[in-house]
Amino acid sequence: MSTASEVIATINERAKEVGVRVRLHAAEVDGTRRIGVDEHTPVVTASVFKVPIALELARQAAEGGLDLGERITVPPGHPTPSPYGLATFRHEITMSWYDLAILMIGISDNVATDLILDRVRKEATEKTLRDLGFEHTTVTQDCREVLDSIGEDLGISYEDDERLLAGLPMERIAALRALRPEHTCATTAEEITRLLGLIWRDEAAPPAACADVRRWMELQVWPHRLRSGFPDDGIRVSGKTGTLPSVRNEVGVVEYPDGGRYAVRIFTDAVDGRSRVPERDAFIGFAAAQAVEWLRLPEAGSE
Repeated sequence: MSTASEVIATINERAKEVGVRVRLHAAEVDGTRRIGVDEHTPVVTASVFKVPIALELARQAAEGGLDLGERITVPPGHPTPSPYGLATFRHEITMSWYDLAILMIGISDNVATDLILDRVRKEATEKTLRDLGFEHTTVTQDCREVLDSIGEDLGISYEDDERLLAGLPMERIAALRALRPEHTCATTAEEITRLLGLIWRDEAAPPAACADVRRWMELQVWPHRLRSGFPDDGIRVSGKTGTLPSVRNEVGVVEYPDGGRYAVRIFTDAVDGRSRVPERDAFIGFAAAQAVEWLRLPEAGSE
């Protein structure tokens, strides 16, 4: 029967094979068992920062600060770039804050995110994180600011298309402020899984708010990272991806039919700037499955 050290060695070996470095944390939502790889190291969130934003939106709504059903009209041509969602729309559209949250989490819509963050405010989001006891999880920028910093650092107009960077040396990509935790939205693998545990136990905000965040994360459409490690139709996977040049992330909660619930955070940064490397996306599912399967062993939690 595998020990935690053996599981970690297997994960690190596969990471080396696919050309990434990994930061990982997996924990029981309803217990104390956990496993990690550099889980206290600060990392950039990329779009994973949309989870704290979703929590703040839901919290303010549950406490009467805003109405999730309020209608928002979004004209075309918003300055925040995004490869899908509202940035691609040709015509004006009207939807609610709840609908925008579905787009923000479900397909990682950058325009929806910036509209929501402008409404709930960075300062309030940060205060909620501090009140919950998180020291390293930050929401200091919106999507436009993160992407603008990449363009500024490279001297180009960056429209969230990694293919433009494929020919750059890795040293130049690694120096981007958007890839340095001290200059952008950041967290640790341990903190973000702890936040998910609070959300899944209705402890991060009023229960109605936590239920909304869980629902939005359940609606995420991407199957190629975390979900790829749990193909059984009986297993529910709710998640949020994060993507930046050389960075592939996902956080989520894996729920089994027997009631077992596991919060997982996988962060990877690559040895090169290629944008389409499917085995690196699949590695996230592999690593998550290895960690969760170990947590489910009867004697998990000890060597």
